[in-house]
Amino acid sequence: MSSLIPYSDEESPQFLALKRHYEEILKIIEPDAGREGLVRTPLRVAKTLLDFTSGYSIDPAAILQSAMFHEDYSQMVIVKDIDFYSLCEHHMLPFYGKAHVAYIPNGRITGLSKIARVVDAFARRLQVQERMTSQIKDCIQETLQPLGVMVVIEASHMCMQMRGVEKQNSITTTSDFTGAFKQAKTREEFMNLIKR
Repeated sequence: MSSLIPYSDEESPQFLALKRHYEEILKIIEPDAGREGLVRTPLRVAKTLLDFTSGYSIDPAAILQSAMFHEDYSQMVIVKDIDFYSLCEHHMLPFYGKAHVAYIPNGRITGLSKIARVVDAFARRLQVQERMTSQIKDCIQETLQPLGVMVVIEASHMCMQMRGVEKQNSITTTSDFTGAFKQAKTREEFMNLIKR
């Protein structure tokens, strides 16, 4: 996935502004902000943050449309165990895990890798897991217009593990669905398949 600001573009206004702000932050929290190990830290953190939020410059629907095909197939298509990394919008700490996505085509399919790219496009933004789950579902439903979509996300949140309640082994699961997945039997089939 391409970054919002290419790593080589260290002269962009966005990059330079972030770098300046991180230099100031370091001066506030580190008594020896000028030491060797920290000299390039603002530059590296600016690059990292722009990469982590590069999803704002990506149109997830266009990803699906770039490989959309007519196909007479109306059984469940599942892409499971899609690794993702995102930033919690409340603390700007990472949350990460796996997304499982299914849809039942209604005359149109998309390239399987495009589903994973849609997950990345929404993950690489300041997020909450609940919204991200619904955004992925809505994008696939609106773009492919399938008979139904279901998304399940399982994630670990550093804002719960490193601070606050400090529960290192907690996993948060969210789900959202449309159409045919409103039937309990169809949801159960999907859940059984992703657990295998």
